[in-house]
Amino acid sequence: MNSDTDTIRDELDFEFLGNRSGQPYTVQTNIYTHGKGNREQRINLWFDPSLGFHTYSILWNHYQVVFFVDNTPIRVFKNNEAQGILYPKSQPLRIYSTLWEADDWATRGGLEKIDWSKAPFSAYYSDFDIEGCAVPAGNNLQCASNPNNNWWEGVAYRELSPSEREKYEWVRRNYVIYDYCTDSSRYPITPPECAPGI
Repeated sequence: MNSDTDTIRDELDFEFLGNRSGQPYTVQTNIYTHGKGNREQRINLWFDPSLGFHTYSILWNHYQVVFFVDNTPIRVFKNNEAQGILYPKSQPLRIYSTLWEADDWATRGGLEKIDWSKAPFSAYYSDFDIEGCAVPAGNNLQCASNPNNNWWEGVAYRELSPSEREKYEWVRRNYVIYDYCTDSSRYPITPPECAPGI
């Protein structure tokens, strides 16, 4: 999901980075707020996504952004504006789906190159569903500015439930292979949203 603005864009990314045959598939998530990104986290999926359809979803409300795979939370980005941390809530986002070439970095750090002899490449979707605020002409954000009218803003969606928290911790322990929060070579000073308790 991406805003129309560039220098102050907000963006929520689900990215499949590819794999080497027989190796786990890697999913990367990234979050841009007000033009600042570089908040990548990568997980190895615990299944082969090419063998069947799976559910990939994003819960985005005024309290948190949660990325899910088959109803298992794999990433949480809390709204901590009170601590001075930017949060994507001031502009509408559109949904895009693309296939793009990034073999200089995406698959095993650029070690695996695209086999162009297998082109064209395709992505398939089933039971595609969007629930959110429609943005009419004139960029009227009335729906988003009245959060109490939307089911996704309810108390049950303001934080992970105990069972979701358990699944989330399972993913973090077993499948996270990269987290910008712990990359001291890129971030000698820990980003503020990564502080304990945030």
